[in-house]
Amino acid sequence: MEEQLFSADEIESKIEKILEKWADAQEVVFLGDKWKGGKLILQPADTSLKPKELDIEDFFHKIVMLRDRLRVMEQKINANAKMDDIEKVEMQQYITRIYGTLTSFNVLFRYSSQQFVGQKSSGE
Repeated sequence: MEEQLFSADEIESKIEKILEKWADAQEVVFLGDKWKGGKLILQPADTSLKPKELDIEDFFHKIVMLRDRLRVMEQKINANAKMDDIEKVEMQQYITRIYGTLTSFNVLFRYSSQQFVGQKSSGE
C-alpha cells in the first residue's frame, strides 16, 4: 500500500479550512446565578428623562456574542495568508487590548474560564 504524504502547505490549508468551518461554533456560556432574572437599569443624570431597562440575560447575550466575534476575528487574522507575522502580531495586540477593556463584564460570567482576559502583566 502506497503512503500518501502531504506538504506543510497542504496541511496548513486543511487546518485553515477546518478552522473556518468551525469558527462560528459557539460554546454554551452561563450567566452567574445571582444575575438571573435581573435588570440592567441605565439612569440618566437628568431626572426628567426616563431610565432605560434591559433584561440582564439579553445584555449578557450581547456581551457573549461580542466575545465570540472577537475570537473569530482572531482566528481569521491568524489564518490570513496575506498578512505577515508583524501585521498579525499588531492586530493581535489590538484584540488583546479590547479583551482587557471588556474585563469589567467578567462579573456576569458564572465560570471564570469563559471570561475576558486582557494582557497579562509581567508578574503573572
